[in-house]
Amino acid sequence: MVLSPDDKSNVKAAWAKVGGSAGDYGAEALERMFLSFPTTKTYFPHFDLSHGSAQVQGHGKKVGDALTNAVGHMDDLPGALSALSDLHAYKLRVDPVNFKLLSHCLLVTLACHHPSEFTPAVHASLDKFMASVSTVLTSKYR
Repeated sequence: MVLSPDDKSNVKAAWAKVGGSAGDYGAEALERMFLSFPTTKTYFPHFDLSHGSAQVQGHGKKVGDALTNAVGHMDDLPGALSALSDLHAYKLRVDPVNFKLLSHCLLVTLACHHPSEFTPAVHASLDKFMASVSTVLTSKYR
């Protein structure tokens, strides 16, 4: 999916509002995903999935850091996310649909924390961005 200049601007502005909370939002989105889509827990059998657990917080930070990196490299998402794509496709073998589920949960989390900034245009841009990230992360599955 191609991001227009307006989409890129919207994503950068929205992510700037996230600031240092990217890891917290990542953890919240993971918790939301585990509660809403219980089958996603199967990839984390060794995790304490309770609210606020250190393991969920730690993985949330990884998610937040990866998305911050992606926002900074929107013109080269495949290059920026190549190592993560390899990891998820070849080692972890995560079902590709889970990226869409996490993307949805992240959008909900962002909307909850930044309701006034989460306009329909920003929502659409973030959705396109997250779809692009998901596409890159699943590209090595083919």
